Amino acid sequence: MDENLFVFGTLKRGFPLHARGLSGARFLGAYKTRQRLPMLVAGPRFAPMMFNEPGTGFQVLGELYRVDAKRLAKLDRLESIGKPGNLRECISVEPIEGGQPLLALAYFKARHLAEPVHTGYLDCYVDRRFIPFETE
Repeated sequence: MDENLFVFGTLKRGFPLHARGLSGARFLGAYKTRQRLPMLVAGPRFAPMMFNEPGTGFQVLGELYRVDAKRLAKLDRLESIGKPGNLRECISVEPIEGGQPLLALAYFKARHLAEPVHTGYLDCYVDRRFIPFETE
């Protein structure tokens, strides 16, 4: 069954992990989280990280995709799902230009992975310092 997936960082078009995970996926448009969520750049790889702490931070801007189970499994590996502190949760998102809200999956990190912190809370990830890792 296909799922909606909201991405806000290195999986967006034009960023380092897009080709590895979402190239060819159905792009549904520019979306934002309905709730304020904390998102910042952190860790030794300068990675964008969002925390599942509604009410803190900003409405985070990103992109919405429709993905199948095979692609989602690949993305889960890319996002280290199954390792401590790496989560995939369902959130509510809405089109930036206005429209009906939708439920979508999104990747979250635990706070303990965010060391060191390189920015304050952000609403839109545009940082270019991310250091990609080698994958299979």
